[in-house]
Amino acid sequence: MKVRYFPVVAALVALLAIAGCGGSGSSGGEPAKVAPADAPVFIEASLQPQGSVKEDVESLAQKVAGVDDLGELIVSEAEKAASDSDEPLDFEKEIQPWLGEQAGMYLESYDGDEFHGYGVAIEATDSGAAEEFVEDQAKSQKAGAAKEGSYEGVDYFVNPTSEENVVGVFDDFVVIAENVKSFKAMVDASKGKSLAESSSYTDATTSAPSDSLATVYVDIGSLVKQSGGAIDPQAKQFLDTVGVEAEEGTALASVLPGSDRIEVDISSNVSGKNPPSGDASKLLGELPASSVAAISSAEFGKRFGEAINQLDEKGIPGQIPPHELKKAMKSAGIDLDKISGSVGNLGVFAEGSGESNLGGAAILEVKNATEAKNTVANAGFLLRASHTPGFTVLSGKFAGFSVHNSDLGPKPLVVAAVGERIAIAYGLPAAAKALESGGPQLSSDATYKEAVSSLGSTPISGFIDGPAAVRLASALVPADKQEGFDKAKPYLSKIDYVAIGAGSSGERSTAKLIVGVGK
Repeated sequence: MKVRYFPVVAALVALLAIAGCGGSGSSGGEPAKVAPADAPVFIEASLQPQGSVKEDVESLAQKVAGVDDLGELIVSEAEKAASDSDEPLDFEKEIQPWLGEQAGMYLESYDGDEFHGYGVAIEATDSGAAEEFVEDQAKSQKAGAAKEGSYEGVDYFVNPTSEENVVGVFDDFVVIAENVKSFKAMVDASKGKSLAESSSYTDATTSAPSDSLATVYVDIGSLVKQSGGAIDPQAKQFLDTVGVEAEEGTALASVLPGSDRIEVDISSNVSGKNPPSGDASKLLGELPASSVAAISSAEFGKRFGEAINQLDEKGIPGQIPPHELKKAMKSAGIDLDKISGSVGNLGVFAEGSGESNLGGAAILEVKNATEAKNTVANAGFLLRASHTPGFTVLSGKFAGFSVHNSDLGPKPLVVAAVGERIAIAYGLPAAAKALESGGPQLSSDATYKEAVSSLGSTPISGFIDGPAAVRLASALVPADKQEGFDKAKPYLSKIDYVAIGAGSSGERSTAKLIVGVGK
């Protein structure tokens, strides 16, 4: 998305950043009322620091960036930017008197590579004062007075050096658009059907937290259509296979600050009418305490079975005809229905501080030890029969096999079963940690416990150890990316943990991501 603007627009757009300084939820106007109903992306943010939200964000700014007064810093930067363009700005006198509490921005269209067209609506508590400010700024441009226009009784100003960036005031909003076309679309929305009246938008935002600092609404189906009218056939098949209904999907992300954390709540209907459910937090807590990152998925076998049924029904174009996949695998000794029926939860972990000791494993919980052993044995038989290079049968305490392949790195891929667990691991040490009991577990780690606590009643399904992740990234980042990483590292080093929780609410799947900072 290309953005060019003259100083009045620069000053007003900069105010959106003040959303990071607090807000009181949605007590003022509703910016979605001036956004077109078919907007594929809409971002809404609270303005004006207030109450505990202001305190929490200022606490975060101090802990992460050493900034004592974020609002003052942003205002200062906005005034400096205006001054640098020879258009002095006094925020307290010129903007503060009319600035409301809400702001919103919509993105108009998406061609598959970038967005085109945008519109920003900033609530004005005093439309007269806002109009005076916009007019004074527009007529005092060093490059020449802005061009004037009118549409449906709404006056506006256009950048004098191009036809891009339009500013006007209507319906108690200061409205900034990329061009006249986008501005007119916002005027039309205010007089007709707007995004605020769209059923997709209202369904997605109904359950949004009332104290969110900002929300991001995405009409996934609209983006798919705008990017060419259809998803790539293979991608579409994959999404259908895993139960993702992208063409009708929407998603909403809400940002909620805390004094020592940033929380992002996400809801979506892309999983259809039966979103995933279940609780695999027990398995996550049993993963190795040395895990840099770990995730778990409840009822993985059920979803795997549903995906296999879809894939079997439709086949793989040019490779496997419909209704032949399960037959072919069964003739090779692998009963996919039996495997999916016996598999329960899935857990995955990664560990290490560099390439030399990097490891990890995926763990499948199965309903009985015999099924686990037979599944691994049948998979090994199939690979051996196909003369897979580097294949070796394991001997000793693990029932399984390993595959050495230079493309995988110096360690072998290990597939083994012990009891009611199957592990697919990178390296024998990781396989041992995945299958043997008695070693230190995540559930005993203090940082993990803090992550679990931060999610409240939401079961944890993902965890990242902040300091360990930074150490590993430092060791693995390519040399040509090192400079950029070094700039980000001081801020990344402030992250104590990342906690992820998942669940469902009605027909929408939900997720909660919490970044703990500043310990």
